[in-house]
Amino acid sequence: MSKVIKTNAMRLLDTQKIAYEVLAYDISDELLDGISVCEKIGVKYNEMFKTLVAIGKQNGVVVFVVGVDGELDLKKAAEACLEKKIEMLPVKELLSTVGYLKGGCSPIGMKKKFPVYIDESSKELLHMYVNGGKKGITLKVAPNELLDATNGKFVDIKRI
Repeated sequence: MSKVIKTNAMRLLDTQKIAYEVLAYDISDELLDGISVCEKIGVKYNEMFKTLVAIGKQNGVVVFVVGVDGELDLKKAAEACLEKKIEMLPVKELLSTVGYLKGGCSPIGMKKKFPVYIDESSKELLHMYVNGGKKGITLKVAPNELLDATNGKFVDIKRI
């Protein structure tokens, strides 16, 4: 695979002197869902996390990081960000709002600093994997380091 060009997410981690590892994978088959990516790079499902962007009436745009082996519980997510209700941001608004495309959305290095809520299940891990800011790029980072990089908060947001 060719040399990986730094993304905003990587530049931000570099600036904050946060250790991370880049894992690149082939996207020619267009299988970009979290489970497929786990299989491509050989990581456990519970270690891979997806970035979901939602919007609430009170606080606006909010970012959630939840395991690919589960789903975001919208009720728990709304409670975490002190909203009565949240809705997922329409995909067509993703690039203009956060600066990333679907399949390449990282919780790190967005256009603006949005509140970030990371599922508390990640606290149990030595490292976790999140999108690196571009399709075909995943970043391995320690959960506490991701928390620092995003100024995030660990919360229970996974549907059981």
